[in-house]
Amino acid sequence: MAAVHPQDDLLKMTHRENWKLQHERLHLKHRGHEAMHAEMVLILIATLVVAQIVLVQWKQRHHRSYNLVTLVQMWVVPLYFTIKLYWWRFLSMWGMFSVVTSYVIFRATRKPLSCRTPRMVYKWFLLIYKLSYAVGVLGYLAIMFTMFGFNVFFRIKAEDSMDVGVIMLFYGLYYGVMGRDFAEICSDYMASTIGYYSKGGMPSRSLSNDICAVCGQRILVDVEEEGFIEDTYQLSCGHIFHEFCIRGWCIVGKKQTCPYCNEKVDLKRMMNNPWEKTHVLYGQLLDWLRYLVAWQPIIIGVVHGINFSLGLE
Repeated sequence: MAAVHPQDDLLKMTHRENWKLQHERLHLKHRGHEAMHAEMVLILIATLVVAQIVLVQWKQRHHRSYNLVTLVQMWVVPLYFTIKLYWWRFLSMWGMFSVVTSYVIFRATRKPLSCRTPRMVYKWFLLIYKLSYAVGVLGYLAIMFTMFGFNVFFRIKAEDSMDVGVIMLFYGLYYGVMGRDFAEICSDYMASTIGYYSKGGMPSRSLSNDICAVCGQRILVDVEEEGFIEDTYQLSCGHIFHEFCIRGWCIVGKKQTCPYCNEKVDLKRMMNNPWEKTHVLYGQLLDWLRYLVAWQPIIIGVVHGINFSLGLE
């Protein structure tokens, strides 16, 4: 009678059965190590608390350097895992986004600044923001679609529909974070170059009543009038702007002050449509995701280093 090899049994197993077997083996391997696991959990919690305090203090004291380092990590960390895990589809998307965004940043940081550049920059990042929002929502709906079992009616495997949902949700959130961070950098450069905005002091130019401080172009529509393409928006401080410019400045560029006098902007007053209020919540979600993607892998690496130095496995 021919002997049955364990390797043959593994080949006959489904993916779920194989995962369950590996999980059981992992439990057997770590049985009796409860004290060591408790010590590792305490190290993890302590490291997370200390890292959170350090990052918050860094962000408050040196906001610009914190944002720059975080943005670089947001750009590099997924690239590392993409190459390591052979995620070529993400790599191609990342490459196209990087090429176009690099060109946009190049245009935004040139001096003298072309009169068409601010509008082009805000249109690009507003497009990225809206696309990321739509893709993220579709990904979330696909996940809910699978969790409630609706995939069965369309004869779609749960693994396939869940994978599509998770990928779309990640794409939407990741490029939403990247777009807003780059938009913030471009906003500072362009507004400072135009001269109506200064982050640390007084603007170098005085603002006329018919000039938008964000793009430096003339405002052709009165506040009371309804524009054919876009309206004119007036902040509580009295300064007026193109509607797309001030929305790009506040919502996409993450600014919450007037581009000229630095008075606090009430974002709720800008949201005429109740559906638009979700953009503020979406922006807060993207800010939280930035911490998760940029700093969490480094924190976990520090925890592994501490465990290794203490002889914990």
